[in-house]
Amino acid sequence: MEATVNHRTESASSLQASWLPSARLAALNIVLPRPAAPVGEYEPWARYANLITTSFQLPFENGSLPYIGQLGRNVTAEEGMAAARLCALNGLARLAEAAGSIDNIRLIRLDGHIGCAPTFGDMPAVLDAASRLIHDILGERGRHARTSLGHHVMPRDVPVMLGFFAEVVDANWKPA
Repeated sequence: MEATVNHRTESASSLQASWLPSARLAALNIVLPRPAAPVGEYEPWARYANLITTSFQLPFENGSLPYIGQLGRNVTAEEGMAAARLCALNGLARLAEAAGSIDNIRLIRLDGHIGCAPTFGDMPAVLDAASRLIHDILGERGRHARTSLGHHVMPRDVPVMLGFFAEVVDANWKPA
């Protein structure tokens, strides 16, 4: 996985021309990571008919957690945004695994949980980093509803974790 996601250098017109998520990934020079092994006794994803839900995705990068702690205490908003982007890439990789291809995914909902100090209230801005990256990769297939919740205790002391709910679609799917 690319640790640095410099997708903002890509022109908006070239991304608009690439409606398939796999083409958008290539245009953005992003490689989805290998999905991390579950950290407990649960399935990493479940599928019912054409719907997929994932277990929460932590900000793993190459098998480690580079961001630990609470936003507003010992993690900056910028670090939280970077952690949210890692969670987004991990979640998209998990969805692609479950659907057989990133081109078969349409995101419906993103559940965001933020580990934060009681005074930190900018959870939506942290999750916006993930939402923007998802939209950049999935295009219209990435438009989603979202939840943003703050917690004082998070698994493995991560600052962000994301859960995904998606529909499996034909690769030729386009918005109505």
